[in-house]
Order: sequence, then structure tokens, then C-alpha cells
Amino acid sequence: MRLTLFWDRMNQQFGEHYAQSVAKDYVIADLGGRTIEQAFADGESAKRVWQAVVATFDVPATLR
Repeated sequence: MRLTLFWDRMNQQFGEHYAQSVAKDYVIADLGGRTIEQAFADGESAKRVWQAVVATFDVPATLR
């Protein structure tokens, strides 16, 4: 998964402004207690991070 697809899905799920807030502020257990921004900074793949988002939030099947 490319970062552009990741952010497209984030924006569809949360809305453009809230998606940025979720990435910056929400600590996700499936990412080892890191935020999305921290996970990317540590080198996690967009696919792995998206899988954690799907596991954490009620993401519709069309975005999974």
C-alpha cells in the first residue's frame, strides 16, 4: 500500500482534518502504543499501519 492510498482511506474514514488529528494524537495499541505518525517515523509500512487502523476503528468493508 502506498502512502497516498493510506491517506486517501484515512480521509474517507475520518474526514481530512480529523484524519490528521487521529494520526498525530491517537495512540493505537496494535502499533505498540504509538501514534500513526510515530509508527511511520519508526519505519512501519503503510499497509501495517492501515491494518492497525482497521482493527482499532469501525472501518467499513469498502475501505478495508
